[in-house]
Amino acid sequence: MSSGVDKTAEFTVRIDAARDDLIALTQDLIRIPTLNPPGNNYLEICEYLARRMTKRGFEVEMIRAYGTPGDSDKYPRWNVVARREGAHPGECVHFNSHIDVVEVGQGWTFDPFGAELSDGKIYGRGSCDMKGGLATSIIAVEAFLDTWPDYSGAIEISGTADEETGGFGGVAYLAEKGFFTPERVQHVIIPEPLHKDRVCLGHRGVWWAEIETHGRIAHGSMPFLGDCAVRHMGAVMEEMEATLFPALAERRSELPIIPEGAKNSTLNINSIHGGEPVQEEGYTGLPAPCVPDSCTMIIDRRFLPEENIDDVRQEMHDLLGKVQGGREKFTYDIRDMHEVLPSMTAQDAPVVTTVSRAIEQVLGKSPEYVVSPGTYDQKHIDRIGRMKNCIAYGPGILDLAHQPDEYIAVQDMIDSAKIMGLALAELLTNQGSKS
Repeated sequence: MSSGVDKTAEFTVRIDAARDDLIALTQDLIRIPTLNPPGNNYLEICEYLARRMTKRGFEVEMIRAYGTPGDSDKYPRWNVVARREGAHPGECVHFNSHIDVVEVGQGWTFDPFGAELSDGKIYGRGSCDMKGGLATSIIAVEAFLDTWPDYSGAIEISGTADEETGGFGGVAYLAEKGFFTPERVQHVIIPEPLHKDRVCLGHRGVWWAEIETHGRIAHGSMPFLGDCAVRHMGAVMEEMEATLFPALAERRSELPIIPEGAKNSTLNINSIHGGEPVQEEGYTGLPAPCVPDSCTMIIDRRFLPEENIDDVRQEMHDLLGKVQGGREKFTYDIRDMHEVLPSMTAQDAPVVTTVSRAIEQVLGKSPEYVVSPGTYDQKHIDRIGRMKNCIAYGPGILDLAHQPDEYIAVQDMIDSAKIMGLALAELLTNQGSKS
């Protein structure tokens, strides 16, 4: 019988030998342009994953999130969940990756969906966030199965929709259907790009809202007969600059939130629009001369685990009330759009300590424990699924997410695959790095 050390060495050799397969798998995934919005090619990528996992003995479910935001016959919200039972009873480890990617944007020097391999890096939209992580988890699991076929428990791999727009057609829907209950799944690893030597314990909170200022329409040559809603919004922005942004800059978390700037509370003005709607592309006429009677602003407020969501809301209501008190004819509405409370896994949770030991074994260094600046699907696993033993761990550089010339380094995926597999070995075979 082979010893645990021999098995670990065997597994490591398998991962190194799978380099070309890992590259090809990552490239295949990138070349399926799953842009969200609107939600392109979800079925295609789920079917691709289903074919691969079925060949490895997984029971595969294809789940459409009917009725969720964005779901339609043109853009159906498809998800795939693959499960493989072990030879003996035990716990379940679930690897969850989102399949959607954000818009391409400007400034690329590589084909965004070409998945070109250059200097040890695979370039493309979604390479880092997070198709490289998805491919890494698959390669890690396959090598684990070949090395430890007599494992206990179960392994699940999922590809889920819409993380970039809230995850309601993906993990949230699956959690509501019971896929992430503590009875079904005991450990969850989300291969988001938080660096191969970091364990991400959770994320900040978020509150999105729409502010609308009201005015009165009039002819643009006689603006004194109307009331400009855009000017009213300008007063809101002036008050934000004078009081709110300085106040947020003073608030700082004691938690290890990355990058450094995210340790402060932040507010992003996501969009602003007032007056006549933007005309269809190709329209060559001039706008009508009107005083805008409405102006809307979307705000994206990221708050610290030390802050309270009710206080975050009240702060904005107080600001608008202050503007109203000092400005004639100022009226407004504010509408909640979306909120997510901060989520945090304890540093001594089983999945944290297990992955940490694997990082030490593979990289020869202790991991850094971090908190994400933005939310990810841990929020739904935590709040809806009631599953607290969840982390983000995966290859890739966080700062590259959503950037032009996004890439994933092949060696980072190789190292992360070894770490994921050794974590599986400890959790499902007792032959991992646990001393």
